[in-house]
Amino acid sequence: MKLTVLVPTYRREKDLVRCLQALRTQERQCDEVVVVARSDDEATLTCLKNPEVVEGLPLTVALSQVPGVVAALNCGLDAATGDVIAITDDDAAPRPDWVGRIATAFSADPRMGGLGGRDWVHLKNNVLLGECPTVGKIALSGKLIGNHHLGAGEPREVDVLKGVNMSYRRDAIRNIRFDTRLRGSGAQVHNDMAFSMSVKNAGWKLIYDPKVAVDHFPAERFDEDRRDAPSMAAVCNAAFNLHLTLRDHLPPLRCAVAWWWYALIGTRVYPGMVLLLRALLSNERQADVARWRAVRVGGREARRVHSRRNGGPITSSHA
Repeated sequence: MKLTVLVPTYRREKDLVRCLQALRTQERQCDEVVVVARSDDEATLTCLKNPEVVEGLPLTVALSQVPGVVAALNCGLDAATGDVIAITDDDAAPRPDWVGRIATAFSADPRMGGLGGRDWVHLKNNVLLGECPTVGKIALSGKLIGNHHLGAGEPREVDVLKGVNMSYRRDAIRNIRFDTRLRGSGAQVHNDMAFSMSVKNAGWKLIYDPKVAVDHFPAERFDEDRRDAPSMAAVCNAAFNLHLTLRDHLPPLRCAVAWWWYALIGTRVYPGMVLLLRALLSNERQADVARWRAVRVGGREARRVHSRRNGGPITSSHA
């Protein structure tokens, strides 16, 4: 089994060096490493020409001409030649047994289309600890439950994988690509959710195994979707991506339930009317009201886009 590791990167040379070093020291060697860089990112391209950085790696550098992680990932999928394509971020460092565990898992289960694992998050010299029993699920309400960074225990089937640590069988994604309708100038939040749900809806299993682990050092994003202070445009884009994905991949009844749940209740990130009423009594009223408005706009635009297209982003016969 040939295994390709795909790493999209943009303006994070130090993080990329750490990631490539982790790939170089895998117990089971990578058969191919595809790094996708922006054609205008001169610092990264210079870094990838440094023999000390790339020595010992079966490296292919693919150039993306379009901003955003969706374009980079699709470019990488087109360049990859492996039977399994393992995707991680430039600000992550796969643990030494990562590639080996991925190869073993796909060899053992021919119905497994996607595999994810825990990302151990490092923030301010501390590691986020804890355990959550529910990982990578879409609740009946439509609420997205991530917790990929807190999973523990045995492997289990999930609905959604996380982009920093997800792998796919080539046969499962042969006719699937990341959704180019998703909005954002860089991160394009929920692209991993949309992609993994496409694979699941095509009849493949998605498995989460906490032992398939990477260390994740969340780095700065060079776009409007800042980690600590996303703009209202970024909030609107994220809500658009979430609702478009749910409409594409959930049955009609569940879509209706999700729409009303997010409108009436919602979450801290995507507040509904109940959380808005709470915000009106708080000291952060103006900011929370602005977020609520951005979420509503994004949701309505997603509904219109989905209605016009009347279909999902994938081109396989299972769509």
